[in-house]
Amino acid sequence: MNPDKIRNFCIIAHIDHGKSTIADRMMELTGTVSQREMKSQLLDSMELEREKGITIKLTPVQMHWKDYVLNLIDTPGHVDFSYEVSRSLQAVEAAVLVVDATQGIQAQTLANVYLALEQDLYIIPVINKVDLPAADVEKVIAQIVNLLGCKPEEIILASGKTGQGVPEILDRIITKAPAPTLRAAYQPTFFSGDATSRPVVTGETSSFRSPLVADAPEKESQLASARNIAMGSISVEELSQVTTENAGRATPATAGWRDDRSSTEMDAHSRPRTRALIFDSYFDDYRGVVLYVRIFEGIIPKNSEIRMMAAGTNGLALEVGALTPKMAPTASLEEGSIGYIVTNLKTTREAKVGDTVTLAKTPATTPLPGYRNVLPFVYAGFFPVSNDQYQDLKDAVEKLAMSDSALHFEPENSPVLGFGLRIGFLGLLHMDIIRERLEREFNLDLVITNPSTNYEVTLANGENLNIRSAADLPDISTVQEIREPWVKGEIILPQTMIGGVLNLINEKRGHQTNLSYIEDRAVIDFEAPMANLLTDFYDQLKSITSGYASFNYELSDYRAEDLVRLDFLVGGQRIDALSLMCHRSEADALGREITKKLKTVIPRQNFEVALQAAIGAKIIARETIGAYRKDVTVKIHTGDRDRKAKLLEKQKKGKARMKRFGKIDIPSEAFTVMLKRDS
Repeated sequence: MNPDKIRNFCIIAHIDHGKSTIADRMMELTGTVSQREMKSQLLDSMELEREKGITIKLTPVQMHWKDYVLNLIDTPGHVDFSYEVSRSLQAVEAAVLVVDATQGIQAQTLANVYLALEQDLYIIPVINKVDLPAADVEKVIAQIVNLLGCKPEEIILASGKTGQGVPEILDRIITKAPAPTLRAAYQPTFFSGDATSRPVVTGETSSFRSPLVADAPEKESQLASARNIAMGSISVEELSQVTTENAGRATPATAGWRDDRSSTEMDAHSRPRTRALIFDSYFDDYRGVVLYVRIFEGIIPKNSEIRMMAAGTNGLALEVGALTPKMAPTASLEEGSIGYIVTNLKTTREAKVGDTVTLAKTPATTPLPGYRNVLPFVYAGFFPVSNDQYQDLKDAVEKLAMSDSALHFEPENSPVLGFGLRIGFLGLLHMDIIRERLEREFNLDLVITNPSTNYEVTLANGENLNIRSAADLPDISTVQEIREPWVKGEIILPQTMIGGVLNLINEKRGHQTNLSYIEDRAVIDFEAPMANLLTDFYDQLKSITSGYASFNYELSDYRAEDLVRLDFLVGGQRIDALSLMCHRSEADALGREITKKLKTVIPRQNFEVALQAAIGAKIIARETIGAYRKDVTVKIHTGDRDRKAKLLEKQKKGKARMKRFGKIDIPSEAFTVMLKRDS
């Protein structure tokens, strides 16, 4: 296939803005899928994706339109999967930015625009759902113009439901998006030297294309300019001036790349050594690990031996081909193409997203840039209701981990809950998806403890520890410092609701860092501790803003704080599964709040039960669950006080004995009480 006839692009948007529906209409219009096989959200293959109306897994598909091959990648819209989105953006040359006509620019829209600008992609702005009665097209056009600096007539009005505007999107991709040959080697370095040493630019530069020019020292400042545009700090006129000034400079997508590869990057036939980017992978029960790749250099033939450069593992390319969206085998994958590789690997940990694939016989020496090992920062304990299901739970999680390399787990034992697993996730949505899959696909009844994040602990002897739950914290007398993760957050909301949201941020120990405006919407940048956003922050945000706010965040750093371990005692017995880390200033209020909640979910016993919150040996809050009391004097028909006192004293001694030996039944609801603290 002639690379000049290939166009690689992806669809990016905020969650639930209609990415998958637009993709459905594209496949329908190009004849990729027959009318008989067509169904809503075709690329969302999981039942959970269809039910929630969101995209969880990346899905590529190859289409044909006017003698061109179009490779589409449908990306997730949630912040938990931002790394996967960034790798899919690296695999393409253009991005279709979809904005809902009824909701406008939202938090993940901005985050995806930043990612696209960093990869210097050609951005095609599309307003979706223009056929809805609540659509405010003019307002959304003004927001996009302010965000990208484009002209209003360059924005395509579309409807994924009716198919309006979809042919125009496909035509724009063919005529404006660059071919993969123009990004030939995807070098991690940029041009240097004076203007005479740079290649001559061919083709026109769009007014809304990111002016990320070739000089490495200038790249960061121009990316900052792009962020300022999004935040409303730079006007459209200033953007046009910047674009004009950079019109004569070479950009990776509008000019031929200078071939700086040394002889070590060429094989014996003077061809570039193979380098392909893994932008997604999953485990197939019958075929092994399947990789979705973009070939940047070289060729990967069927049955060739391949090597994952970051993981250092070798495997066989048992089958290669394109997705239409079903697997269509071919003899090889060539430069510029997007396709799949069926390997003999047994787990996705051997071929992670972002890794570089090369041929084992003639390997490349330098991998493609951008790979990082994604680590979870939200942890929760998963316990089966019956201990007989522990092995089933372990087998189920191991099976899910084969397709999800970001899923980390280790055995955990609780005196109350028995054996279970401590599982790490990328975020709360990731945790919710895994929980629902375990319950639906494997028929497991689970008890899930309160989610927590990881903490960095420095001991007095200088040793550094990384703990994932409060129960792992060593004796506080040996601890010198505890550091907790902080996040940088971004909230987009109507201007009339700023006050309530700022109060909410302050309640979570956060602080505002910036306030800017996009048309009639405000953008609040803030920093806050991750642990305080894990429970009900999103629900409270939606409540305060009547559902109009959108929230996006990324991990910032770890900061030393005055943190304490807050324990909860039920009947004098400490329950490690209920322990949590919190700031000392929040401990008293949190202890009282949780003990009151526990009182409502733990059933009454035949004896009195004390619920206590403690920091070390100091009790800071207490609630008491009263005992069931049988009226032992009901059969006494006389007024003899001595007989009544004797019976009551006997009952009192019996309850004291029951209190010493009685076992308290703690229901599963007690372990998720903090998920909805204020409910």
